Amino acid sequence: MLNLLIALAVGALVTVLIKLLGFSIWAGVVPGVLALVGSYIFLARRIALKVQALSKLAEKELSAQPTNQRERQQRVEKAIKLLEEGLVYDRWQFLIGSEIHAQIGMIRYVAKDYPQAEFHLSKASSRNYMAKALHAALHYQRKEYGQMEKLFEAAVKAGKKEGVVWAAYAWCLSQMKERDKAMKVMARAVEANPSDEKLKAGLTALQNDKRLRMKAFEPMWWQFGLEQPPLQQVPGGRRVQFQRR
Repeated sequence: MLNLLIALAVGALVTVLIKLLGFSIWAGVVPGVLALVGSYIFLARRIALKVQALSKLAEKELSAQPTNQRERQQRVEKAIKLLEEGLVYDRWQFLIGSEIHAQIGMIRYVAKDYPQAEFHLSKASSRNYMAKALHAALHYQRKEYGQMEKLFEAAVKAGKKEGVVWAAYAWCLSQMKERDKAMKVMARAVEANPSDEKLKAGLTALQNDKRLRMKAFEPMWWQFGLEQPPLQQVPGGRRVQFQRR
């Protein structure tokens, strides 16, 4: 990556300059290493701030309350374009591109643009547990269960403290009639999160041959799009669905 190459060049230059001043090459090693590390941190921080600024603008677009479906779609596309601007920094800094792809993929998934979601989620950072979990959910909907389990395993490894990821994994397995597998996943979840009462309740439900209900994990659960959000009664008797966020 360019930031690392620049930092290496700075470190080498400092070392050579000290040598040219009449000192031994070894006298320049420590200052050279410090220059390398310092310049890399500075350059990485600079890129991170630029990407954070784009992410905040994208978040602002997504957090606005649209008045209709057309405006909602326009805001989604604008947010994605903002994030895509950050992809130019992928060659400058490690992991920038994979994290931006994760964000775009999650937005596309929630917007039900599954082909584009698949493209970006497949490039997502392995550290982004929610991106991996949504990618797994996409394979669940396609009945590609082997790939689903592989991706959910990656998700719970990266986000072992995130109850909704464990619960979503177990929910999918239970819907596949793999109750034993679902119980084992929830048991692992409880072991990793011994104080999480929601996970304990989910495990108990499965052990008692009851349905695993995801109400405790709302509103994050609705991002998976695997169940319809509940209906809300509004004045006049009309019912509307909660919007997914």
